[in-house]
Amino acid sequence: MGVESLPRLEDLPLRPGTRVLVRADFNVPLSAGGVIEDDLRIRAALPTIDWLLSREASVIACSHLGRPKGAPDPKYSLRPVAERLGEMLAQEVPLAPEVVGERAAELARGLAPGMAMVLENLRFEPGETKGPDDDLHGELAAALAGLADCYVDDAFGAAHRAHASVVGPPRFIPSAAGRLLVGEVEALGKLLESPERPFVALLGGSKVSDKLGVIDALLDRCDLLLVGGAMASTFLAAQGLGVGDSLVEPDQLEQCRARLSTGRVQVPTDAVIAKEISAGALTAVVAAADVPDGWKILDIGPATATGYAAEVARAGTVFWNGPMGVFEVEPFADGTRAMAEAVAASGGYTVVGGGDSAAALAKFGLAERVSHLSTGGGASLEFLEQGDLPGLRALREGKR
Repeated sequence: MGVESLPRLEDLPLRPGTRVLVRADFNVPLSAGGVIEDDLRIRAALPTIDWLLSREASVIACSHLGRPKGAPDPKYSLRPVAERLGEMLAQEVPLAPEVVGERAAELARGLAPGMAMVLENLRFEPGETKGPDDDLHGELAAALAGLADCYVDDAFGAAHRAHASVVGPPRFIPSAAGRLLVGEVEALGKLLESPERPFVALLGGSKVSDKLGVIDALLDRCDLLLVGGAMASTFLAAQGLGVGDSLVEPDQLEQCRARLSTGRVQVPTDAVIAKEISAGALTAVVAAADVPDGWKILDIGPATATGYAAEVARAGTVFWNGPMGVFEVEPFADGTRAMAEAVAASGGYTVVGGGDSAAALAKFGLAERVSHLSTGGGASLEFLEQGDLPGLRALREGKR
């Protein structure tokens, strides 16, 4: 489903003082002391929030943060987010002490035109992550909608979840897609519709089983799939190669052999190996066929990195999701760094699918040098696999 089918901000029945519930993705990394380490996701929500505030709407922002267990947990409070958002908007942004309830409703009712507030962490409510058929899910969805006159979904990173705050409010109040959500669908849609050739996909990560669907979706469209990360070990094992103590999914070997038979899947020819994952680990570079027992593949090797970079340089379209190794630990960062530099230097249309790939680009100072950097790793993969997401369907089918 294309972006043209989504209701837009301009379609909302806005007037001064209209209360708009904005589902944002403020799931930012926090230090142990509760300090925001990277505010990219807050900044990404500003175009939508600023547009609404400039129309004198009253914005009620909501988001999840971390993985609380359906009950309040101070370490997952959105207070740091509300404070940072207030700094960015140059206004005081109060934090409701709850997600829904009389105190949240009173704060929302008293919100002046052109002002914003933040609800407490959505996942403090057990109904948020329940299925749509669960009573708690329905009750929370109705309560959230009851706080506002309109709803905007701008949380692409959560749009693949059928959570109460994502799919619920559009059933009750007029709804629209925010600027970030529209931009994500437009950018990823180009990969599905008419990508410039050659189309090269670069896929890393841990498990083949987690990405089999997107592997098949990409193979339906791309000219070449380059495999790295821990999942490459299962592909290598499927070729009958010994991979030492590397992570392998034995039940995925036949699946890997089937994809290798297409002739459009490349796997590493060499690897960086070690016996442990640590900054001081003894490492070696070996051919992919020569990994000794007791050693683990922890990064693609330099020859593989050079070959993959050459394919990326020739590409008209590049999609990258998943690191090539344990890039957080310096001895195993070179492969991911080489791919980040190759994607950044590409003259083609480049899309990086969020998650660890986005973190790698940021670490290497290259985040501004790709055509599109997605805010949602899992959402971007599911969109490429399915061509749609629960959050998008909810907007299309919602109340007008």
